[in-house]
Amino acid sequence: MERFFRQMQGPNAATARRGGVILASLLLSASATMADPIRGAGSTFAAPIIAKWAENYEQARMDDGDFSSPDWTVDYEPVGSLAGLMRLDQPELDFAASDVPVSHEELAKRGRQQFPIVLGSVAIAVNLDGIEKGGINLTGPILADIYLGKIKSWADPAIKTVNPDIAFPDLAISPITRKDGSGTTFMFTEYLSSTSPEWKATHGFDTLIAWPVGRGVEGTRDLIRAVQATKGAIAYADFGQVERANLPFAAIGNKAGKFVKPGPEGVRAAASATVWDEAKDFAMSLTDQPGEGAYPISGATFAIVSTKIGSNRVGRVRDFFRLAFENGSKDAEALGYVPVTPQVVSQVVKYWLKNDTAASQ
Repeated sequence: MERFFRQMQGPNAATARRGGVILASLLLSASATMADPIRGAGSTFAAPIIAKWAENYEQARMDDGDFSSPDWTVDYEPVGSLAGLMRLDQPELDFAASDVPVSHEELAKRGRQQFPIVLGSVAIAVNLDGIEKGGINLTGPILADIYLGKIKSWADPAIKTVNPDIAFPDLAISPITRKDGSGTTFMFTEYLSSTSPEWKATHGFDTLIAWPVGRGVEGTRDLIRAVQATKGAIAYADFGQVERANLPFAAIGNKAGKFVKPGPEGVRAAASATVWDEAKDFAMSLTDQPGEGAYPISGATFAIVSTKIGSNRVGRVRDFFRLAFENGSKDAEALGYVPVTPQVVSQVVKYWLKNDTAASQ
């Protein structure tokens, strides 16, 4: 529009400007009527990075201009992985984000596609005086016994055994849990199941758990607040959000018998033992992977897209994540996540093309 103004000279310039303003108003009105944001819902674990990518996406599509369209925005609701997958049946939703990989068979039955978008770790946050970040050691069996209600005090001998240099107070442990359908709950209980036969037999792993003990809250934000407000509390949440809340967290025992802190380094070590298979829609767990440096409560967030929403809307979702893959790695790292590697991105792009070819035949 500015170029159009510059090209007009003399007495016609004012008329041209008035016409340009009217034309711009009409275009904005039409755009507002016809355009829609990309709509997603699901994982609270990945909500901070999806929000950042959404901001970047709009700026990139504006291309340093002043005009934005709803088509260039992303409306994401952090309602939990389970709720996100359930909402994918609603026609207005473009994608769900889930920390729980959906099986190839389930995706095929429902006409959906799945690919990883970011990796991360679940931290075990505590509210204990004098404990630094990563300054306390905990194991899977100890965590299972805490959430089974068998270990009730921070002065319990089992905790003292793996922390001989810490003088724990005789303070009650207050477990905090998620009561909404959460992928973080899935990753945490998957780890408990892999290290505690009793937990596996009595509760297993899922997005919703009937917790034997503890106080349930909805969403990561409320969970963080509950830990901050409760002396002696313990809880599980996305590492980046625990870190930004400045909460102490535990180093967790892995398969190699090493205590590893949550964070990017441990997630990379866990992911290095993983083979991503696009033929199976990338359904893969990073929990309790081998390797001395592997953090055992690691996981991935997946985007799940229904092919029933039409190729144009599927293409918009892919465009959003393509830009995130290309330009969003530093933002992911700044928020405590681990970007998917270029090799995995290449696999994802091949997966898109393969599914497009199959759909057109």
